[in-house]
Amino acid sequence: QMRLVESGGALLQPGKSLRIACAASGFSLDKYLITWFRQAPGKEREGVAAIGTDGRLIQYHDAVKGRFTISRANAQNRIYLQMNNLKPEDTAVYICHAPTWPQDSWGQGTQVTVSS
Repeated sequence: QMRLVESGGALLQPGKSLRIACAASGFSLDKYLITWFRQAPGKEREGVAAIGTDGRLIQYHDAVKGRFTISRANAQNRIYLQMNNLKPEDTAVYICHAPTWPQDSWGQGTQVTVSS
């Protein structure tokens, strides 16, 4: 069974850093484009960062460019999202996605709350 599990969410003050992880079971992450999404209360889900299979194709939402870094750890079958200089508007459930077949794989999400 293909499964994604996120971890590492926390409650933090503005300006702090956090690294969250997405771990896969039942398939290899290195075969897929992986995207981190986030969903804040009352808002639509939005793509935050994406990384290609070779780790060279990387894209970020304009709101997180220069602050967030997505990376692969293929030996661990994990994807990380390093988040620096966190802002209150980064508060959301962060969810990873892989376009697996016959249906997409989504994790359950990890909560990141940025508040003073």
